[in-house]
Amino acid sequence: MRMVDLIAKKRDGCELSSDEIHFMIQGYTEGSIPDYQMSALTMAIFFKGMTEKECADLTMAMVQSGEQIDLSKIKGIKVDKHSTGGVGDTTTLVLGPLVASVGVPVAKMSGRGLGHTGGTIDKLESVKGFHVEIANDEFIELVNQNKIAVIGQSGNLTPADKKLYALRDVTATVDSIPLIASSIMSKKIAAGADAIVLDVKTGAGAFMKSLDDSRKLAKAMVQIGNNVGRKTMAVISDMSQPLGYAIGNALEVKEAIDTLKGKGPKDLTELCVTLGSHMVFLAEKAGSLKEARERLEKAIEEGKALEKFKTFVRSQGGDTSIVDHPEKLPQAKYQVELEAQEDGYVAEMTADEIGTAAMLLGAGRATKESSIDLAAGLVLRKKIGDKVVKGESLVTLYSNFENITEIKEKLNHAITISASKVEAPILLYEEITEP
Repeated sequence: MRMVDLIAKKRDGCELSSDEIHFMIQGYTEGSIPDYQMSALTMAIFFKGMTEKECADLTMAMVQSGEQIDLSKIKGIKVDKHSTGGVGDTTTLVLGPLVASVGVPVAKMSGRGLGHTGGTIDKLESVKGFHVEIANDEFIELVNQNKIAVIGQSGNLTPADKKLYALRDVTATVDSIPLIASSIMSKKIAAGADAIVLDVKTGAGAFMKSLDDSRKLAKAMVQIGNNVGRKTMAVISDMSQPLGYAIGNALEVKEAIDTLKGKGPKDLTELCVTLGSHMVFLAEKAGSLKEARERLEKAIEEGKALEKFKTFVRSQGGDTSIVDHPEKLPQAKYQVELEAQEDGYVAEMTADEIGTAAMLLGAGRATKESSIDLAAGLVLRKKIGDKVVKGESLVTLYSNFENITEIKEKLNHAITISASKVEAPILLYEEITEP
């Protein structure tokens, strides 16, 4: 088998066999296939696409390129959730304890963030003492005991994907739906879940800006999951404005706690209950989505979800007193209000620009080497469709820098006020199960 023949085959729009895909992924991972040949192949895929079978084969070839997490010792159906990213995406912090509180095992492998805010681990480390450096046996024991635990990502998970993504990043082949879908799904499958719920974002703050592209990506990932034996479904949700109100690590932990208390933002609460209902249903802990939703709403109402959060934090060394005393979370030195310059209605809140402003305050990483200020970030005081009066606060900026004039200007450009009434955007567009 020669790589040049596979490049020509895909260039001509033909389907690669399972053996051919495994040959090229194995060869590229080991270094026997050079970057220039893999670049040519990814460009051919970019233009010619891949069939459903090719996508599944590519995904499994990348899964098999490294370590695979064995969760078989955890009792019950393990359901993982993945979001394609966004601004103020606090869902994991809420979803984990929420679904665990109704008996669904949540064995979460998370990473650190690069971008607007930290990843799930960075956010949780806003809680004094919380740690994810636990052995695999302890991780499994905690999930069996408490139904929830979070561990740091293994360094040897899908090495082929890491290498391939770095190549795509410098060869203008990132924006290929088959390659994006197989990249995401390879990591989820290697992490050992039995079923996967996907939150595919759409809008200005999302990787996929258009609903049509988001739908194509969601369908591709659902097809891959189901084709390789994982029950998979996707929800397409809005990211034209940030989710919830808080953007920043400690600020998002506080918002997650508020949501588990039943006092969180409506959009964050609704998305978490929707995603959670699918997780509960796929885990066979409810006979229907309606029953699953009722169980989750009851868990919030009766305080079981909040108690599960406390158990989770305590079991990984964290200080649970932050639940009742959020002032114990990292606090910024300065709080500055961004005031509305005119009366009207909030017409636009460009999510990615607002996220960048949070990163500039120190809430996220511009590079892997950047350090995060866990106290920094933003809390929105208004959302799209809300009425606003001149002088009223639009955003509170939490900063340890005294001079943040440029960041305030960036936010002013990201938020548009209209004289006429504006409708709030749709939060949930559609749900995709069997393609």
